[in-house]
Amino acid sequence: MKFNWGTGLVIGMCCFVSFILFFVIKMSTDTKYDYDLVVEDYYGKELHFQQEIDAEKNLNLFSEEITGKKTTEGYMLYFPETTEEIEGNISLYRPSNKKLDFTIPLKLEEGKILIPDNQLVDGRWDISVEMKYQGKEILFKKSITY
Repeated sequence: MKFNWGTGLVIGMCCFVSFILFFVIKMSTDTKYDYDLVVEDYYGKELHFQQEIDAEKNLNLFSEEITGKKTTEGYMLYFPETTEEIEGNISLYRPSNKKLDFTIPLKLEEGKILIPDNQLVDGRWDISVEMKYQGKEILFKKSITY
């Protein structure tokens, strides 16, 4: 059998297709390369987007801004002095791993709340504080690198 340019071209194309298929199958089946949606109910969340915008605008009810700082115990969120009667939840979202997401209730102690260090791993976190103050919904969002 003679090996000419047509045979070489077919062998080269078969090798290339095999190479691509190998990586497609490897990425699809290996749990190390797991991929998640940004949120589970993406379209349902979009329906409430205007309410989120309005809640973010209600942040001006506070006399000061909500601030945060990394401490040795974890991440500390500081609230304005007039916010002792607020209630709500703090949601922490990890874009790279859905399994690390968690929510804690908002219970202020002297105008601040600590997010414990043992629940946070190094990297990017999106903090979302949903609260009710003076009968209005308020939403505070911040992205941090812990």
